[in-house]
Amino acid sequence: MSEERKLAVLRAIVEDYVETREPVGSRALVERHSLGVSPATIRNDMAALEDEGYIAQPHTSAGRVPTDKGYRMFVDRLSGVKPLSPAEKRAIQTLLDGAVDLDDVVTRTTRLLAQLTRQVAVVQYPSLSRSTVRHVELVALEGGRLLVILITNTGRVEQRMVPLNGDPAESVLAALRSRLNQAVAGRRLAEVRALIADLAEQFAPADRPLVRAVIEALEDSLDIEREERIVLAGTANLARHGPDFVLSIGPVLEAIEEHVVLLKLLTEMGDGAGGVGVLIGSETAHTGLQEASVVSSGYASQGEVVARLAVLGPTRMDYANNMAAVRAVARYVSRILAS
Repeated sequence: MSEERKLAVLRAIVEDYVETREPVGSRALVERHSLGVSPATIRNDMAALEDEGYIAQPHTSAGRVPTDKGYRMFVDRLSGVKPLSPAEKRAIQTLLDGAVDLDDVVTRTTRLLAQLTRQVAVVQYPSLSRSTVRHVELVALEGGRLLVILITNTGRVEQRMVPLNGDPAESVLAALRSRLNQAVAGRRLAEVRALIADLAEQFAPADRPLVRAVIEALEDSLDIEREERIVLAGTANLARHGPDFVLSIGPVLEAIEEHVVLLKLLTEMGDGAGGVGVLIGSETAHTGLQEASVVSSGYASQGEVVARLAVLGPTRMDYANNMAAVRAVARYVSRILAS
């Protein structure tokens, strides 16, 4: 059995099983695919694939289904990630172009992925540890108040209100704004505290209380949500795939409720061919996800991956379409963050 024919037979079995949810027999392969060999040869090929662990027979006298190993070979041998259709690309652009801030981008992205793939969509917020400062703005308000705004390269906007004793001089605010941005723009959030620790000493004694109040507000904004966050959508889609989970859908639901589990998976996943990573069944290394697969891709800001998005569903999923959707959405989110 040649490697090329082995892959052709395995691909046919995977495609038929994904489409029909029924074990695939040799007769079905002969009828549906032009494999160029006799039925007897196909039966021999299927026996060889079973011996090598790529397919299995769930019941006596039944057809064959792909194993995790079989899905892995299928995914690894996909000839590139196919592009989405023009209609799918328009759907991505229409939904995501209307986002007004980072929270809106994440919410819309999860909903879009769930709709495109009919799987559970998972989007990780950009990691604060990987974020850099884009700009710090100071806005004087009426009533002796100052609004301190911190904007990161990933689109996160943090605002803090600072009460003052009287209205600050615009010249002092301009100098403070300039020196803050000179010190922290383009630097990691983890570096900010050290960079501004002695900033007050650069100002006249009368202005130092204002500078220290602004520094305290910035430090407070750096402390929030240090914990990594994810957003889910489409959990109800799992109900559609209930029959695909031989054991029970319960362990899968329990696993995705534990956000720590999903965060660990996303953090550890790398990208394969086409900028998409895939974990299949036991590769997830989590007992609750033994019958599930995760398709993931990183999205970037300023050319650096800051977080990941993914879809999760049964191992019997349409890998080609899901990989295309995940890759396309990740690239579009990266463009939004770069704008």
